[in-house]
Amino acid sequence: MNQIPQRRFGRLELLGSVVGLGTVKWGRNQKLRYGPFELPSDETLSELLDTAEQWGVNVLDTAPAYGVAEERLGQALAGRSAPFILMTKVGEEFEHGESRYDFSTEAVRHSVQRSLKRLRRDCLDLVLLHCPPDDLPAIVDSPALETLASLKAKGWLRYFGVSSMTLPGGLKAVDLCDAVMVSWNYQYRDQEEVLLKAGRQGKAALLKKALLSGGLGSSPSKGGPSVLETCVSSALAIEAVSSLIAGTINPKHLIENATAAMHWEAATESACPESMIHFRAVPKPL
Repeated sequence: MNQIPQRRFGRLELLGSVVGLGTVKWGRNQKLRYGPFELPSDETLSELLDTAEQWGVNVLDTAPAYGVAEERLGQALAGRSAPFILMTKVGEEFEHGESRYDFSTEAVRHSVQRSLKRLRRDCLDLVLLHCPPDDLPAIVDSPALETLASLKAKGWLRYFGVSSMTLPGGLKAVDLCDAVMVSWNYQYRDQEEVLLKAGRQGKAALLKKALLSGGLGSSPSKGGPSVLETCVSSALAIEAVSSLIAGTINPKHLIENATAAMHWEAATESACPESMIHFRAVPKPL
């Protein structure tokens, strides 16, 4: 089976699928924009990972704020040899139906230790600061990023970054860490400047809400591309974008996302074959 295209995460030693798999619905069904729904079975999660391997989707995104997603992901990955890139977060907890934030040194350190245990890893590939709507205080005034930098030096994680909420927060984050995740889709481009700055600095740039938070409908115009294809192609047209993260608990949707990425690749190669060269670059050995 064909594999979806990959991109280098900026100048980081990570080569990831241009579409990643988000896991919020693996472990949480409260206070989300979509629902209600039942949490997926262990068999469904195993099928999702099988599908990811078959289609070359190697970027997995999770967080402590996603309920029991970290534990379930760690369990589902047990015994698998595929080299998935694991991303998780620190700073936000979701307990008793409510979010709370703690960016203290102790909380960040504990969160990373717990994620290592839950995900059954000796080292995490990427850890992001899970910011609240007012993100600048967490980025600038808390010790969270400094703590993550120290844990990177200890070998607990390879890279760290920020899942930002505002344009000022995202722009500041690019200067302070290895990666940034921002909200972006073809209907909402307010934080595009963050992506471009990340590209200039060789930082990884990740997208959330690129597929309209699951609000995909029919094609924008009769006979035109589907909303999904429009979402994927518009996102991947930005060279700075490393990967767009799309959460799902439906293997069929994961295949549709991967297929849209492959269609975009085919169309791009047909129009300008040399433009795909940088997506195929293999990272230097560590």
